[in-house]
Amino acid sequence: MAESKTSFQLFLEGEVNRYKGVYVPVKTAFLKRAFVRELPVKKLHPNPEDEFCDPQIGPNDEIVSRYQHEIWVAKKQRRIREIEEDLIVERIRPDGYILLNGHHRWAAAKRMGLRRVPVRIVNLTHSSDIKKMLKNAKHDKRVALDLDEVVFASGQDTAMEKALPFPANRVYKERLRYGVPALIRYFKTNGYDVWVYTAKYYSMEYIQHLFKWYGVRIDNIVTGTSRKGKADAEERKRLETLVTRKYPQMIHLDANSLVRIDRGTKSFEEFALSGNPRTWSQEIMEIVGGAEKHEG
Repeated sequence: MAESKTSFQLFLEGEVNRYKGVYVPVKTAFLKRAFVRELPVKKLHPNPEDEFCDPQIGPNDEIVSRYQHEIWVAKKQRRIREIEEDLIVERIRPDGYILLNGHHRWAAAKRMGLRRVPVRIVNLTHSSDIKKMLKNAKHDKRVALDLDEVVFASGQDTAMEKALPFPANRVYKERLRYGVPALIRYFKTNGYDVWVYTAKYYSMEYIQHLFKWYGVRIDNIVTGTSRKGKADAEERKRLETLVTRKYPQMIHLDANSLVRIDRGTKSFEEFALSGNPRTWSQEIMEIVGGAEKHEG
C-alpha cells in the first residue's frame, strides 16, 4: 500500500536527521560491487546532502508519481524488473547504503511497497582518498583532464582512437579522443602526474582497466565531482589548497585550450588550440615542450 505524502515526508525528515553528520562511506569490495545487483529498499537511505532532502526543494511529486505509474505498469505486465534503471548507491556506516542517484525512483518504490530494487554499488572518491593520492604522489607537476568532456570522444566532430578488440569492446563502450593515450604517455615520460576527473559514478577499477587496454596508466582518478552541498564546497576549497601546495606546476586541458600555471614563477598562461581533432594532442605536446624548453 502506498504511503501518503505526509507520512513519507515525515519518514524522509526522520531519515535525514538520523544520518546527517553521522554516516561514513565505506569501500565495497570488487566482487560485491560486481555481483550484487539488487538490495532491499529498507537498506537504502536518502542522502542528506542531496536537494531531494532539502525542505526548501524537496521531492518532485510529479516525478515520483510518474515512476509510481511505471512500477504499476511493470507489475501489471509481470516484468522481471519493476524499475528499469539502477539506483546508484554507496555503502555506509552505521548501516546500509546511501543514495547517490535515484532518489525519486527510491521514493516511488517505497510508496508502492516494493521490497527490493536494482542497484549499482560504487566507491566514490572522497577527501581522504585525495589526501592519500597527494601523499603518494611522485612528482611536483600535474596535468588534469575532464574524463566526460575531454578524454571520452563524443559527437561527430571528435576524432576517436581505434575501437578496442573483442571482448574488451563489449565491456568498455567509451571511445577515447584521438591522441589521448600518446598524450598521457608524453606527460608521464616528462615527469607529470596524470589526474582525471569525472562527474559520473564510474568505478576506479573500470577507468584504470580501460586505459590499460590503450597501453597507459592513470595516476589518480576522482569520481562523482558533480556532488553538491555547502560542506562539500568548503572541503573542495581545502583540497584545492593542498593540491596547489603539492604541485607548483599544473596544466589543465580541454578540447580548445591549454592552461598552464606555475607558482614558482607566478605565471598563468592560456594557449588556444586550433580545434583540429587530428592534431589536438600534437599541439599540446608542442606547447608544453616549448614552454619547458624556454624555462630551462
